[in-house]
Amino acid sequence: MSLETVNFEIFCLEPGDRVLDLGCGEGRHAITACLVQDVHAVGVDMSFADLETTRSRFAEFHQRCASRNLSLAVANGAHLPFIDASFDKVICAEVLEHVPDYHAMLAEIRRVLKPGGALAVSVPRYGPEWICWRLSDAYHEVEGGHVRIFHRKQLKQAVEAVGLRLYGAHYAHALHSPYWWLKCLFWSKADDTWLVRQYHRFLVWDLMKAPAVTQLLERILNPLMGKSLVMYFADATRVK
Repeated sequence: MSLETVNFEIFCLEPGDRVLDLGCGEGRHAITACLVQDVHAVGVDMSFADLETTRSRFAEFHQRCASRNLSLAVANGAHLPFIDASFDKVICAEVLEHVPDYHAMLAEIRRVLKPGGALAVSVPRYGPEWICWRLSDAYHEVEGGHVRIFHRKQLKQAVEAVGLRLYGAHYAHALHSPYWWLKCLFWSKADDTWLVRQYHRFLVWDLMKAPAVTQLLERILNPLMGKSLVMYFADATRVK
């Protein structure tokens, strides 16, 4: 199991879709896309090591995904090695907060997205992220760390400026917000702090077991303290 931020009931995939997971990391959304639908997924990231992990994890699902295709590439999101209008769907989850020129990346997403295509994008939510920044400078000053905190309106306007329109949004991972607050509070010794270690054990247990009580609790808390803001956009010509 993996921690998906994108809800594939909202971000519907169609058989035969070409799906780009931009900044795929270790492949959580690219692999899930192949599991939920007969698509050709392409994972792109700057980290070769993360792509190797993605390849290894995808191999574990070979029997379930034998007829499906996952391609991987090391590439810069602001200069994608794909022709115009080559993807039906694009996923960009927890990436834009790391990118100095995120407008250039959004322009590239629009370039490779087919007419009528759709984008799912997520970033850390302003409130929980603001608390992290106040608790620890090191949290966002590490190499490759977060360079900005997005306001919801700011992200919406930036994506709509490239010709896409919002059709859905929600918050996710409320139970993860306290974990990151604790990590930031005890940053220099977080790995040795009993409370941080216990909360991490709880999150792993929740991920593996998915008990009904924590699923319900997260749905209740997401509007209040969800760690991630998730937004869904489609070609402006198809959204009224």
